[in-house]
Amino acid sequence: VTNPSIDPIREQLVMSLVSFIGPKPNLLDINNINPPLRLEVAQPVLGFAEMAKIRKIGRYSKGKFRSFELDITYPAAWGKAGIEARLASLCAQATDAIRQGHNILIVSDRRSDHERVAIPALLATSAVHQHLVTKGLRTSTGLVVETGSAREVHHFALLAGYGAEAIHPYLAMEVLAQHFATAIDGIGADKAIRNYTKAIDKGLQKVMSKMGISTYMSYTGAQIFEAVGLNRELVDKYFTGTTSNIEGIGLFEVAEEALRLHAAAYGDDPVLADALDVGGEYAWRVRGEEHMWTPDMVAKLQHATRANDAQTYQEYSQLVNDQTRRLMTLRGLFEFRLDPAAAIALDEVEPAGEIVRRFVTGAMSLGSISTEAHTTLAIAMNRIGGKSNTGEGGEDEARYQGELRGVAIKQGDTVAGLLGEAHIERDLELQAGDSLRSRIKQVASGRFGVTAAYLVSADQIQIKISQGAKPGEGGQLPGHKVSDYIARLRFSVPGVGLISPPPHHDIYSIEDLAQLIHDLKNCNPQASISVKLVSEVGVGTVAAGVAKAKADHVVIAGHDGGTGASPWSSIKHAGTPWELGLAETQQTLVLNRLRGRIRVQADGQMKTGRDVVIGALLGADEFGFATAPLVVEGCIMMRKCHLNTCPTGVATQDPVLRRKFSGKPEHVVNYFFFVAEEVRRIMAQLGIRRFDELVGRTDLLDTRQGIAHWKARGLDFARVFHRPEMPAEVARRHVTEQDHGLDKAGKALDHVLIAKARPALEQAEKTSFIVGVRNVNRTVGTMLSGEVARRYGHAGLPDDTIHIQMDGIAGQSFGAFLARGITLDLVGEANDYVGKGLSGGRIVVRSPNDFHGFGPEHIIAGNTVLYGATEGEAYFNGVAGERFAVRNSGATAVVEGVGDHGCEYMTGGTVVLLGETGRNFAAGMSGGVAYVYDPELRFQSRCNLAMVGLEPVLAGVEQELRVPRRLWHPLNRGAPGETDEAILRRLLEAHFRYTGSFRAKAILHDWINARAHFVKVMPHEYKRALAQPPRETATASIEKATA
Repeated sequence: VTNPSIDPIREQLVMSLVSFIGPKPNLLDINNINPPLRLEVAQPVLGFAEMAKIRKIGRYSKGKFRSFELDITYPAAWGKAGIEARLASLCAQATDAIRQGHNILIVSDRRSDHERVAIPALLATSAVHQHLVTKGLRTSTGLVVETGSAREVHHFALLAGYGAEAIHPYLAMEVLAQHFATAIDGIGADKAIRNYTKAIDKGLQKVMSKMGISTYMSYTGAQIFEAVGLNRELVDKYFTGTTSNIEGIGLFEVAEEALRLHAAAYGDDPVLADALDVGGEYAWRVRGEEHMWTPDMVAKLQHATRANDAQTYQEYSQLVNDQTRRLMTLRGLFEFRLDPAAAIALDEVEPAGEIVRRFVTGAMSLGSISTEAHTTLAIAMNRIGGKSNTGEGGEDEARYQGELRGVAIKQGDTVAGLLGEAHIERDLELQAGDSLRSRIKQVASGRFGVTAAYLVSADQIQIKISQGAKPGEGGQLPGHKVSDYIARLRFSVPGVGLISPPPHHDIYSIEDLAQLIHDLKNCNPQASISVKLVSEVGVGTVAAGVAKAKADHVVIAGHDGGTGASPWSSIKHAGTPWELGLAETQQTLVLNRLRGRIRVQADGQMKTGRDVVIGALLGADEFGFATAPLVVEGCIMMRKCHLNTCPTGVATQDPVLRRKFSGKPEHVVNYFFFVAEEVRRIMAQLGIRRFDELVGRTDLLDTRQGIAHWKARGLDFARVFHRPEMPAEVARRHVTEQDHGLDKAGKALDHVLIAKARPALEQAEKTSFIVGVRNVNRTVGTMLSGEVARRYGHAGLPDDTIHIQMDGIAGQSFGAFLARGITLDLVGEANDYVGKGLSGGRIVVRSPNDFHGFGPEHIIAGNTVLYGATEGEAYFNGVAGERFAVRNSGATAVVEGVGDHGCEYMTGGTVVLLGETGRNFAAGMSGGVAYVYDPELRFQSRCNLAMVGLEPVLAGVEQELRVPRRLWHPLNRGAPGETDEAILRRLLEAHFRYTGSFRAKAILHDWINARAHFVKVMPHEYKRALAQPPRETATASIEKATA
């Protein structure tokens, strides 16, 4: 929230992996005429030749640089006790080397052999780095790490974060050189090493960008890590400043692990004689690493829920809860403080039917999972009174329109009957009173399908700041998963890939988050607003900010949340267990007297009733389940979610595979009732009657006794179990509602607009009026749009039914989610976020008649205009700020100049630019078209050409002769294509009609010459999708996925 992440691919122009090795200049010395020389490397992963040069750098630099090698190995015979002395001598050697004039230190484990064991490279690097910082010598030298232990992105990120300016992963490179020595598939050793280096570089940029850091030099030594399971003594001495909340192993246990690895490597174990250990780090393997889900667990859960067999569920639960042996989670190391005297009878405990109302399913979009899987979850959750979540892919209006209009589902109705036969491959028969509506509507950074109608159909609207499996990253739905149906729901084009940006471009601060909460609450005042955060150190402070920003609900997602389409480095190494984040959130909210105003939900590999009870005791009111319900529906953990090849029809859009889907709502209902009954049994043992009484009772938790594992003995959960001492009246669970200040006594201008527009709302009569507006009037028109959407759905009212002229300066989010049939004509200027989520309405922002300035020379609207717009029109008689039309899905806009990153991530719609653009125009643009007026021929250098091509705007007659009709761009979704000249001219005429623009008038007056100065920005993917026959996108999907 406080440091927005960057897109390292689409915003490559701000990223840099350049590293400088050597002494650093004194930043405070303004007369530093001869700063020290430093070696520059283009990226920090060094090959064999570069490492050899650094070793002999004195010879190459004529003595200006001198390198010194620090050998981080020591005799294995010394045992684990030898590590402390060796680290002390390394630090002393480093100090002496610098004082003797060496200005590059090489931390190397090259001398490791059967007699010498290597100190872990990270420990040695950080020890030397911290020692030199303490002695005031760190800026006098460069640190290069030469290690065999660095293999994957996370290893490089850690070494960089603790001081390494460059890293040479010699063992990884030697393995590649040996494996590709015979040029397998035409790839030789050099190319393989180049590819590996490029992959690590891209991974490093991804890791840096999650934190909003754009240069490797800023990341070096930044220590943006949290330790889980290292004791304070070790951390304070060797990783000074790093957070570690639950203690854990110390220095000698680290040495013990190194020695065990060394013994395995040089031992005579017959299993390892001809093959390496099976690993199993990334996919489950027999005799490999333990995994949260095993084939046995998957089978037992599916059998239990399909047969409604409580005994088999007990066996599944036993497998999950038996954490003493498997040590997979922190909660596996907890136990309940049971007092046999306090236990009560089971029938005294709150019924399961009440407990299941606290359960929600995860935010999995229709697109990432199949229509069948998505609707099954929604039906099941509505049957039990829980909530399902749309994810960020929108939702078919047919799933909620009937319910909102009071039309109930009858016994014998089917899903295909409601949604259409064409959209369902495996039908489901429904019960009387069923509902297909997802009660939680998610608003993520992509804003796919987020319209006024979508928002008013929600019981809860969830702002996804980040998700547990990949915090700080956006997402991408590959083009081969975008079927006709998915494209309709997301307001895009079939076959065109859809990119979600890493940050919300309207949230760069906690104040911006408060603004978005306000916008959504205006659109649907009845819905609660939720904010989804990921567990990490400091999440409690952010959650307190979220509560003060007037959110009604906060989600703390654990690091092991499970999307199978997430990058491995993120799945494994980003975020922390929800137990830590939840405990910190509960304590911070209670200490700040905010806990009573907000509901807290925990999620991330929730599987059993025991997980739920521990979550409640640590402070959660509600609980999210995602992977487990998918397993109940048939998922068998193939981890191929992104390839469209899911064999059970869960995570695919392929019609053939979707027919294999075997899940039913009854199975999901059975699962949640099994979980609730397990919760009730534990509550009875604890002597707790009502679930509310569980929340925040950490005094009922203790560390499990007799933990045998040598690495788990040092753990201390005192901080996790801490209960802040506060007066009795301070709430420790949710008890009151937030005051959003939206009642009629409040300042919202929309109450006036709704009153004046009453004839239009009730009888669809044309209504027009004039009101004044000031910059304290935020989110103008949004509450009115919610009223239109509630009555008339997304179709809205006929064009211009409600015409409102406003005079003055509009506040933020002017016309957010503006519904079809409303025109806002602002005479003045507007702030940021104009037309956010535009849903079919029309916005005009124009200068007053007595203003004599020239449109392309004055600013008329702020940043991030038309973010996530789906339909409608917008005309600006002036220049807008940065990120104009970011993630536009279908709106038509005319503007007379924009800042940087215009039309970023655009997937549909039409934008006409009549003035200058900033840098990085059209980055990530995969659909829609932009026409840019470029008489000075400057535009090409400012356009990001990675995903788009630049074409001339042809005369209509010439286009008819030269361009096939199917490649013509349609101005409105579903309409036939038109010539570029016709579209452009019509929009310019409309712009002049609505705003009186001098620039538009001049261009139209000299049309023949002016047309030649326009450039058409055409996305490659969009052009390819237009060229394909209509059904080819669906039928070709499996070939594309498996190619």
